[in-house]
Amino acid sequence: MQFILAKDYPKAVESFKKAGAQGNADAQFNLGVLYSQGRGVPQDHEQAANWFRKAAEQGDVPAESMLGFLYLKGQGVKQDYQQAMFWYLRAAEKGYAIAQHNLGVMYAKGQGVAQDYQKALSWYLKAADQGHAPAQAILAFMYLKGQGVEQDDKQAASWYQKAAEGGYAEAQYALGVLYAKGRGVPQKDQEAVSWYRKAAEQGNPDAQFNLGISYAAGTGIAQDDQQATSWYLKAADQGNVKAQFKLGVAYARGRGVTQNDYDAVTWYRKAAEQGYAPAEFNLGTMYATGKGVMPDDHQAVSWYAKAAEQDDADAQYNLGVRYDTGRGVAKDDQLALSWYRQAADQGYARAQYSLGVKYDNGQGVAQDYAQALSWYRKAAEQGHRGAQTNLGILYYKGNGVKKDYVEADKWFSIASAGGYEDAKENRELMEKLMTPVQVAEAQRLADEWAKVHQK
Repeated sequence: MQFILAKDYPKAVESFKKAGAQGNADAQFNLGVLYSQGRGVPQDHEQAANWFRKAAEQGDVPAESMLGFLYLKGQGVKQDYQQAMFWYLRAAEKGYAIAQHNLGVMYAKGQGVAQDYQKALSWYLKAADQGHAPAQAILAFMYLKGQGVEQDDKQAASWYQKAAEGGYAEAQYALGVLYAKGRGVPQKDQEAVSWYRKAAEQGNPDAQFNLGISYAAGTGIAQDDQQATSWYLKAADQGNVKAQFKLGVAYARGRGVTQNDYDAVTWYRKAAEQGYAPAEFNLGTMYATGKGVMPDDHQAVSWYAKAAEQDDADAQYNLGVRYDTGRGVAKDDQLALSWYRQAADQGYARAQYSLGVKYDNGQGVAQDYAQALSWYRKAAEQGHRGAQTNLGILYYKGNGVKKDYVEADKWFSIASAGGYEDAKENRELMEKLMTPVQVAEAQRLADEWAKVHQK
């Protein structure tokens, strides 16, 4: 062991081989470790398995567990879940927490055995009661999700707390999330930030991202865009797709960093190439506007399509516009209508308005004032000024609805209050046809709408 402590691995190998050949189980186990890590000898999983087996067959508990791991992963031996289960069980029954945890994992995943959350829970508990942090954390997750046990946020928080206090980064991050949401613990943003920081400083990318979000929003900590981008960068460098996207946004807007469209494109692309829809949409927009890249309508359409296929409403709407106008793609009224509808069905006001226009004018679809009225109303209720104005026109003309000057003027008034010039002109013309009582009633209705929708 003195050679290990001195990091003289070749001499350690020589010493352990002599002892191992004489049947010393500790030496055999240590040789397995050195071969598996390639220290003092070329890495050789078969040799590692050979030495772990010699020690395991003498009842060495860590060796039994390691041999189970090698069979589970197929390292140095043919993958065999049954053998993995056999060796883990030998070590677990002797109270070895790592093996107990790994047995739980096998039962939870149904590896070599029928999936059984109850048995998984039983083995996790044995390991967790010994202070094994990964088991404590996964036990917490089971309580959080109600897997093999009745769902219980307080139990989840309790087990995460135990693992977190033991320095387990994943549990520290998860506990931060529970404090942020007030699940199983009182809602405390400062406490959430504290746990995010502990995990983030250990390199947990999810915690680094959430810490960045906290700094950006000033939640639980003083708002600081530079700190936000600093933590986003740490997470992004580890491949965290949301952090990569947020960095792209930061560079595009110059928040916490010097504004730089080229860097924005770089980070958007990293996230987009991992299939993150918001990044795919933003990258499409950069190509559409020529920011950070040469303008390219075909590339814009390509990235919009990738995001749209993941139900990104922004992308679906913009793809609809592209098919509507024939930019970067052949003009196609039916496809435009289809993409508008998909975005509109998600409550996207601009798409609802565009659908209303299609039905109002009979573009790519049979003219249908009732449908136009319906879609205009959906967008109007969300504050879309064009939809509010067009809704007023339908009431003025009596298209798809009974003619109603008061209702028409109400919508013109609402849109006018938002500074929409067409609505102002329509309102002035409309009110020349109305009595003072009708005008007052329209204004009252508009004021009521504003109180409800503009809180």
